[in-house]
Amino acid sequence: MPGMDDGRPAAPTRGRMLLRGCLKRCPVCGQGHLFRRWFHRIDRCPRCGLRFERIEGHWTGDLGLNTIVSFSALFLTLIVGFALTYPDIPAVLLFLLAVGVALVVPVVFFPFSKTIWLAIDLMMRPLDPDEVRPAYRRSAEALGRRVT
Repeated sequence: MPGMDDGRPAAPTRGRMLLRGCLKRCPVCGQGHLFRRWFHRIDRCPRCGLRFERIEGHWTGDLGLNTIVSFSALFLTLIVGFALTYPDIPAVLLFLLAVGVALVVPVVFFPFSKTIWLAIDLMMRPLDPDEVRPAYRRSAEALGRRVT
């Protein structure tokens, strides 16, 4: 299997980790099905054993990411709405559209923010080998050696 020379998986690249996060997969091993329901993620990856809440307060990063994406979507909605309808701006319609975006985007993006933030966190604070199962320790050691 590509990326495996001694039976252990190779470390994923930063781009691969981010792509896996965007697909709601574990950034380390690519395992899917990390959520029981839309708002309930499992505690650890079933394949590599990575604990998703790596440190206390880890959730603040994904909350911040969700907030940034949600406000960006709202801002873009308002800018495009104003640009397309100027000078006769339909204020009520634009307001209702903005409220819809403000209510829907954070809910839809919620699970993605969790896995994307985990990937970003792994890029900033590489894995310790003890954070994953023995078969994935090579990945952890390789990720720990990467320096930006």
